[in-house]
Amino acid sequence: MTKQESPIILWFRKDLRLTDNRALAAAREHGGSVIPVYIREENNGTNGPLGGAQEWWLHHSLKALAAELEKLGSRLILRSGNSADTLRSLIEDTGASAVFWNRRYDPDGMEIDRQLKKKLRDDGHEVESFPGHLLHEPSKVTTKSGGPYRVYTPFWRAIEGADEPPEPMVKPRKIPAPSGWPKSEKLEDWKLLPTKPDWAKDFAEVWAPGEAGAKQRLDDFIDSALKGYEKGRDFPAQPSTSMLSPHLAHGEITPAQIWHATRGLSSHIASNDISRFRKEIVWREFCYHLLFHFPQLGEKNWNDSFDAFDWKTDTAKFNAWKKGVTGYPIVDAGMRQLWKHGVMHNRVRMITASFMIKHLLIDWRKGETWFRDTLVDADPASNAGNWQWVAGSGADASPFFRIFNPIIQGEKFDPDGEYVKTFVPELEKLDAKFIHKPFDAPKQVLAKAGIELGKTYPKPIVNHNEARQRALAAYSDIKKSE
Repeated sequence: MTKQESPIILWFRKDLRLTDNRALAAAREHGGSVIPVYIREENNGTNGPLGGAQEWWLHHSLKALAAELEKLGSRLILRSGNSADTLRSLIEDTGASAVFWNRRYDPDGMEIDRQLKKKLRDDGHEVESFPGHLLHEPSKVTTKSGGPYRVYTPFWRAIEGADEPPEPMVKPRKIPAPSGWPKSEKLEDWKLLPTKPDWAKDFAEVWAPGEAGAKQRLDDFIDSALKGYEKGRDFPAQPSTSMLSPHLAHGEITPAQIWHATRGLSSHIASNDISRFRKEIVWREFCYHLLFHFPQLGEKNWNDSFDAFDWKTDTAKFNAWKKGVTGYPIVDAGMRQLWKHGVMHNRVRMITASFMIKHLLIDWRKGETWFRDTLVDADPASNAGNWQWVAGSGADASPFFRIFNPIIQGEKFDPDGEYVKTFVPELEKLDAKFIHKPFDAPKQVLAKAGIELGKTYPKPIVNHNEARQRALAAYSDIKKSE
């Protein structure tokens, strides 16, 4: 068997797709057969262990990928363990001469890949990695002085003015199979799905994991929601967001596919809507840019003056926030949507994060950890970047003294209470006038709606005005110490 005829191991990670997969395309062009592999890594905090919500997604996404590979005459090999040991074992089992993969940009993953690439090459194996997770490689997007961007708007302008990302690669019609397949673990044995209680039982109401689900979601968004996106995106009761984030997080679709799909639409969709949506894609890119240049983004304050912030430890209030029983309906609706469907509307994410950080003075890292476990779209860059943005400690962040009033936010972006009533059904009969402030409703109004504060729905765990003043005082203390 010549080196060219030897199998190539195609290592899937956060790129669970066959379209626009550069490692796959290169493996097919290389000659010889291709052995697709997914490793449940024990040594990478990004790919394993995952949060519970993403484990649910991973199970269904791998199942979908395996089915698509079978249609092309291939199959998906599943292994678990240390990535270096697992790949070496596969090479021995199959006689593979090369390992191809698409790059990842989280610090743990990059370090694993760097060491692994060196070890395999030292052993005489060909190893190649390819882009695809981002529009542009973060090492190549620099300021005029050659450094990293720290402010979003100039970063957006740089991306907007850069060359278009390469055209997405088409899905292959066939993948050459080896003469014999190595042993594979069974997906069911990984026990990625919850058992009892099945807290993910409602996820399927919203999500269809896999590449086909990603394509359908993109098509539906362009057909029905991109028009009016600039304004509609802020209203959680409206189906005006793309819902593509979990598909992006698992690599079932690439940002380049999305970028190119939004070209040539200006004849029937306003350019402001297209630009606003693209800015959201580039915000994800910016978060990865930050993570690439500041690997501790998820652990340390970007602005180290926040290291002196007097965070509070209040387990009872933190648990009330997690369960969606704070007494502030827009906050509770968001946290319950998160638990029910593994997602939360972006506007409401800002409201709930602001409430935890600034009303309760709880360290943003605790919220980031909770979201990482409960979001199907948990992403090491976006999750950390967004939480630091809300906290005021991040790059180009919202100032700490910008404290969302959950009542006003609710009245402005959910004026009829439709979103609240969907996820906080105990308030569904309450007049819209009081839906975001049931604590201000007259007793007869509450009684008519069947609400008894403190029993059927909680009283506020903090007073907004008092919490706001406390937060500003705490922020003032760190400003004095600068």
